[in-house]
Amino acid sequence: MGESRAESGAKSEVKAPAEAAAGDDRLKAAVAAWVANADDTEGADGTAGSDGVEPGKARESAKSTDKPAAKPDAAKSDAKAAAASDEKPADKPVDKPAGASADKAADAPAGKPVDRPTAAFGVVKPKNGAAKPAEAPAKKPAAKPSDKPSDQAAEKPADQPTAVFGAVKPKNGAAKPAEAPAKKPSGNEASKTPGKAPGKPSDQAADKPAATSGDQPTALLKAPAVPATDKAPAKGSAPATGKTRPKDTADSNPDSDSERTSQFVPLKSDTPAAPAVPAKPAIPVSVTPPTGVPKAPAEAERTKQTPLPPQSAAGAEPAAPAAPLDLLAQLTNTPPPPETPVRTAVRRVKIWTPLVALLLIIFCVVQAFRPLPDPTLKLTASKSYAFEGAKPSLPWPTEGQGYVEVSGLGPMGSFGEQKPVPIGSVAKTMTAYMVLKNHPLKEGENGPMIDIDDKAVSDAGKEAEGESVLNTVKPGGKISLRDALSAVMIPSANNIARLLARWDSQSEEAFIKKMNATAKDLGMKNTTYTDASGLMETTVSTAEDQVKLGKKAMEIPALVAITKLPSWKDPSGTTHRNYNTLVPFNGAIGIKTGSTTKAGGNLLFAGQKEIGGTTQLIVAAVLGQHKAPIIDTVNAVSKKVLLAAQGELRDHKVVKKGDVVGRVDDGLGGTTPVVATKDVTAVGWSGLTVNLALNDAGRKLPHSAKARTEVGQLTVGSGPGQVRVPVTLKKDLAEPSFGSKLTRLG
Repeated sequence: MGESRAESGAKSEVKAPAEAAAGDDRLKAAVAAWVANADDTEGADGTAGSDGVEPGKARESAKSTDKPAAKPDAAKSDAKAAAASDEKPADKPVDKPAGASADKAADAPAGKPVDRPTAAFGVVKPKNGAAKPAEAPAKKPAAKPSDKPSDQAAEKPADQPTAVFGAVKPKNGAAKPAEAPAKKPSGNEASKTPGKAPGKPSDQAADKPAATSGDQPTALLKAPAVPATDKAPAKGSAPATGKTRPKDTADSNPDSDSERTSQFVPLKSDTPAAPAVPAKPAIPVSVTPPTGVPKAPAEAERTKQTPLPPQSAAGAEPAAPAAPLDLLAQLTNTPPPPETPVRTAVRRVKIWTPLVALLLIIFCVVQAFRPLPDPTLKLTASKSYAFEGAKPSLPWPTEGQGYVEVSGLGPMGSFGEQKPVPIGSVAKTMTAYMVLKNHPLKEGENGPMIDIDDKAVSDAGKEAEGESVLNTVKPGGKISLRDALSAVMIPSANNIARLLARWDSQSEEAFIKKMNATAKDLGMKNTTYTDASGLMETTVSTAEDQVKLGKKAMEIPALVAITKLPSWKDPSGTTHRNYNTLVPFNGAIGIKTGSTTKAGGNLLFAGQKEIGGTTQLIVAAVLGQHKAPIIDTVNAVSKKVLLAAQGELRDHKVVKKGDVVGRVDDGLGGTTPVVATKDVTAVGWSGLTVNLALNDAGRKLPHSAKARTEVGQLTVGSGPGQVRVPVTLKKDLAEPSFGSKLTRLG
């Protein structure tokens, strides 16, 4: 058959150094000298094999200690595919020895560039007629030698350019060459290979050599295949397997990846040399890696100046070069400095300062435009004044009960037990008050006309029974409200009192209920009304309760205008005298008399006195006078009490004109003083304490005003005799400042 496949493979491999460029001559000469020196050393030591063990134990050591990597199925399929394409059996023995192949490899022409400068030196010299596999020289053994090639590979430094030059010993005296890595098939060869689709990356990746250690630039350069012979294996060589290596499909493709460029391979490691140890036979590298293990191309030797390119994973192919922008980001983007309390505080200040500033601006705007609170007046002068001296002693009668009070100032004195007693016609005061309350009447007006019913006419006939009546009424006639009230309060007509009750509430019973309800509202706790005229003895009250009613009644000018008259002329022209003989003398203005056999003589009266620039109202009641004539007795006693009360009143100046009596508070802390416009006089009697107050007199205080603007009044006491003096601003009243508006909380 001429040459075997092994010889053809050896020829193709030895062509590479011969075809190297002229620039690699210097490198080749150095490597050749190193290989020759190694061969001489091995020939001198003939007592042991290449791995330092006896010849008979070479195979056992190759199986156990130097066990080569298992050949995957991909290598077998490649060999079968190559044999099928050449139509030659893969395991047919060759006729020529390995020595001839080695000689041809040495004589191969130069000039063709190769990717591995030391590929031509991967052959071994034949010994005793059989080819001897190339042994990897032990350049830098580890400090502790190991029998396993894997241990040596792990201990050797990364800079070992010829680490894979050793080959296993062939069987039967024939050296078994290291298998060259499967080349990437060309398009034609891929189409011829059964079971592989052309152009598939997975298939191409399967044909690549397995990834070796990090720095093995000559891992793919193996010794040429040597055919097996019938001769006994040489001493120290492994027995041949009887199989030949199929022709590599990459030999027919001169433009494969491994032959395109040449790489610089340093001859020595940068680390200091270690003592030499016996060399182990090189483990043949499988053409294809084990199934499932990713393949990586042989990695160029890394020097101190050349950084190792990044890898995606251990044993995987190198990652693609990073994009320029990614590299720029890696160079310029520095990690943030470590977190510290100061940096945290500064960051929080930067975040919260704008927000707080915005809130402050909003707060200022809201505060500035919020409605201002209403100003108020506050009293700065004394709140009360006490008159010196003991309480006054009034001329009270020896029987019954009495009570005197100055409206707005308080009670001046009383006598007798304040218990409910019959009051007679004094009860008509409540009737008149109730009618005017429900039907107000201005002073001088006549008011609405009231129809005189039959009951009022029939009751007029009771005059014969001793009742006080208005006997001038006619059936179908009318009477004004003013005349009806005058008939009740002056001649004390019972029939007209019942007529007003029916007119106001449609029945006397309903009207009586209203009378009792009003008494309760006025605080008349000891008063009960059972009729509108007071003729019934079951209508009872006390002097104190009647004074309470009298003060309210004297606040109605229309009623005062009637009760202060000494006499009244009815619509028929008949004149009727007032049984209250106190009027019109001594300032007496009413109010009502009442007398019955059971009740005796009773009088509710009122008088006035001008003092201290005020008009003081004195209201008093005397009940239970039985000395005959009872009506004259009660009038006489009541006159003495009225005159004594008027004599006890006196005035005292408590504030002078221009004195500061208070201030205007704007509600935001600003104040403006106010002064009295004239002297303030307190009216009272010995032992009395009167109260002073400052109010706005019903007007709204301004937020700003000029000086001397009236803003309120100063009062002393209460009721009709209350003292009132205007107050004005002492200086200009200014609106609250902007700062005051911002700092207000309410």
